[in-house]
Amino acid sequence: MKAGALHDTLFGAPLDPLNPRTRQHIALVAFLAWVGLGADGLSSSCYGPEEAFRALGEHTSLGLYLAIATALTVFIIAIAYNQVIELFPTGGGGYKVATRLIGRHAGLISGSALILDYVLTIAISAASGMDALFSLLPASALHFKLASTISLVVILVALNLRGMKESIQILLPIFLGFILSHTFLILYGIGGQFSRVPDLLPATISETTGLTHEFGWVFVAALFLRAYSLGGGTYTGIEAVSNNVQSLAEPRVKTGKITMLYMALSLSFTAGGIILLYLLWNAKPVEGQTLNAVVFGSILEHGWGKGTGTDVALWLVLAFEAALLFVGANTGFLGGPAVLANMAGDSWLPHQFRYLSTRLVTENGVLLMGAGALAILFWTGGSVALLVVLYSINVFLTFSLSLAGLCIYWWRQRRGTEEHWRRRLALSMLGLSVTFSILVVTLIEKFAEGGWVTVMITSVVIGIGLLVNKHYAATKLRIRQVDEIFAHEAFGSVADPPKPDPEQPTAVFLVGSSRGGGLHALLWVHRLFPGHFKNFVFVSVGTVDSHSYGGAEDLELMKMQANIALTYFVNFCNSKGWAAKSYLGFGTDPIDEVTRLAEQVQKEFPNSIFFTSKLIFERENWLTRLLHNQAALVIQQRLHLHGLQMVILPMKI
Repeated sequence: MKAGALHDTLFGAPLDPLNPRTRQHIALVAFLAWVGLGADGLSSSCYGPEEAFRALGEHTSLGLYLAIATALTVFIIAIAYNQVIELFPTGGGGYKVATRLIGRHAGLISGSALILDYVLTIAISAASGMDALFSLLPASALHFKLASTISLVVILVALNLRGMKESIQILLPIFLGFILSHTFLILYGIGGQFSRVPDLLPATISETTGLTHEFGWVFVAALFLRAYSLGGGTYTGIEAVSNNVQSLAEPRVKTGKITMLYMALSLSFTAGGIILLYLLWNAKPVEGQTLNAVVFGSILEHGWGKGTGTDVALWLVLAFEAALLFVGANTGFLGGPAVLANMAGDSWLPHQFRYLSTRLVTENGVLLMGAGALAILFWTGGSVALLVVLYSINVFLTFSLSLAGLCIYWWRQRRGTEEHWRRRLALSMLGLSVTFSILVVTLIEKFAEGGWVTVMITSVVIGIGLLVNKHYAATKLRIRQVDEIFAHEAFGSVADPPKPDPEQPTAVFLVGSSRGGGLHALLWVHRLFPGHFKNFVFVSVGTVDSHSYGGAEDLELMKMQANIALTYFVNFCNSKGWAAKSYLGFGTDPIDEVTRLAEQVQKEFPNSIFFTSKLIFERENWLTRLLHNQAALVIQQRLHLHGLQMVILPMKI
């Protein structure tokens, strides 16, 4: 089997990015987006409520307040993030909010936190899911848990390299199984203790009053706030929709809001309902079992008694929990590459993280997310307790920056035309107070238990971003200086241009958006070979990356800009009395598209020699080689293999 055929078998056949049906095929309707993006938030109900309830210790009477506060918090954050969907319909979520509404460096901090969040989403969801599965197996099987977790991450990488929609459709039955089984158990569990429900609130108030008399209001408030904050993992997946609006079906804003509503309803019902079950069924920690396993086992035994049927049902429920956590891990492969692409577009990260594969996914981003998750799993040994600490801090850092940005935005709108700025400002401030308080308490409580690692890793990512951005900024400045040098190049009349003669020697230039770079190569060739070339052909390839594929309008803008650049070069040659022609192509792989166009040019102009420029740095090192993909050298090798001649002209900057 040839390499290309093997690639298509593993990852699927290439998709045409310019075909409108392609976007319709991969775009996610609200229901599939709920599955693919909401699974992260919903799966957190498998461990978030338990962490919060355990933090209450013996004072479980506060559990009712915790259930209500959890459900309300989900809706507060979700409704606040609907504003993000409205203001940023091309996606980007917390990164774009912080960048546009606060400043570039706030965006860098938010984006760095989000990248680590999504890596940890993969790691913690995979590890938690394996914990659930292996809790049903003999203790001797625990030796294989880490290896199984790592294998799962590798499988998810392969699924996501095939494309988003395919991976979601495979995982759809798991998601539905979790929803149906847990909805039934929550409703049946509340119904089984319905006689206690009317007295629950009076009893809770009475017990709370007793606690305050014995220990004081400060103790009760601190205990509740600590438990509430340590359950912050419950809210971790809410921002996934706003980060990936560009992946949704049109109309994207409406689809995003519907998806957010699905997520808020399902998460608040599940998380709040599970805490209520803990309280109603007097759930107590049991060695080797999760609280969910304990309370669900009690409910099933109440309904059907002890026996094989109850055991099988419990196994099925816990299997769905584990499986949903695996679906939640998949969210990291949807959201993480999108954040990487947005940051790469702003030159905080290497530009190759913007590039799409033939399956129209950011392949480099998927691979980086997978590699990061595997590294963290190896380092932590798959310990969920440590992963939860690493996870929660950056989640609420991103939340807080986003909501602070919204507060700033609505305050600035107070003198504008927005009628509802007061209501929206109040909602944003409420969300900010909730998320920032959780961030502060979690950081203080867990700093010594692993929180410092999160701060250190995030700081390293921020430092890398600053270093990369500094290099790209310096390079862009030098390229602009080259453009300015050629900006005043004499430009005569383009009336009655000469027609190209296919039999005459032809110079073919591979050009990009820089006029200076193209003219540099053109004039250099004209000086080196005076009068030799009679035809001048310009070839440009537009790379369909994650930014240009945000919507049909973005693709049209890219086409227009490319045509303007090519028209300039052709008109310049015509003004000099030189015959000229241009070719334009688009694709996700610029090397393949350039090769295709080069072969087409060679057929029309048999006596062709290809030229392009390559940036030459005074001090070339590993960083310049990483940040600049050396496309000129790769294209030269490819064209030489096809029997075409190509010369690379140095462009010193």
